[in-house]
Amino acid sequence: MSVGADGPCPCGRLDARKRPLSFAQCCGPHLADFAHTPAPDAESLMRSRYCAFVVEDAAYLLATWHGSKRPPRLEFEDGIKWLGLEVRDHRVLDADHAEVEFVARSRVAGRAQRLHERSRFVREDGRWYYVDGDLS
Repeated sequence: MSVGADGPCPCGRLDARKRPLSFAQCCGPHLADFAHTPAPDAESLMRSRYCAFVVEDAAYLLATWHGSKRPPRLEFEDGIKWLGLEVRDHRVLDADHAEVEFVARSRVAGRAQRLHERSRFVREDGRWYYVDGDLS
């Protein structure tokens, strides 16, 4: 699936007036230039990773996965349609560790699915990485 730069960001982040941010204002820069535009915090990284699933950007997902848990490759589920993301909690544990609880909704072959996870993130050399998570 492609996402237009001026269209709403798939992650659902809102501005101060409760209007959807565009992909170009939100997660787009992180996906377009991971090397020079890292996510500033764990929640932003989680949101950008959700967008990477929406657009099937395996390179970004692997680059933002901590090396201790990173799979050798990533495959996407055929026919999946991502429907939305809800961030339920973002906890900063210390300067280099954080957790984000979220629910991501999708549909595959007409069946609704829900992924509820508390994800763990670590910051190394100024960059946040997804480590792992607990599913609910």
